[in-house]
Amino acid sequence: MAYDLEEQEKLDALKAWWDRYGTISMALVFVVVAGFAGWRGWQWYQGHQASQAMGYFEALEAAAGQQGEDAVARVKAASATLREDYPDSGYAARGVLVAAWALEQRGDLEGAREQLQWLAKNSSAPALAPVARLRLAGVLLQEKKYDEALSLVQGEAPEGFAALYADRRGDILAAQGKAAEAVQAWRDAIQALGADPATQIVQLKIDALNGA
Repeated sequence: MAYDLEEQEKLDALKAWWDRYGTISMALVFVVVAGFAGWRGWQWYQGHQASQAMGYFEALEAAAGQQGEDAVARVKAASATLREDYPDSGYAARGVLVAAWALEQRGDLEGAREQLQWLAKNSSAPALAPVARLRLAGVLLQEKKYDEALSLVQGEAPEGFAALYADRRGDILAAQGKAAEAVQAWRDAIQALGADPATQIVQLKIDALNGA
């Protein structure tokens, strides 16, 4: 097929451009395609991980509502899987709270403590760490490990937890026989609560300790 001079010049220019930039152009296309495929693959992986984690969380919730040693074993197994395989999923932290509650209700304080200790130290769920510390202090109080419990609620409380931490601190101090310090902690809790009706419950503790 014959080409006129203008068409031949265009073809020659195209060939020259391809000789110079063809390889790098193909490489760029490959990078873009591979990047898109990788992004889609990562999205699929993330979705798959979330789905798997949700399945274990739902199994944990179901087991927590059941009775018997088998149920306890399933609670611990599901929680262990969430913590080990899906620690950043969001379901792990929530699962630990459910597991700790279920184990505490069954009198397995050691098991509940182990769950809460993980969450209190887990940096992937900073919003739930204060809750874990508060509940862990409660478990340690039941175990009569007063110094360990008190260390978790001493000092400046996280934002929004001042009243709860002060109240738990009062409980621990009262168990240690430190009545005056316990009353002061409970008064701090009442001050932090303000007009909250929960102040009546804390005041009852003060009255009971003072023999009112």
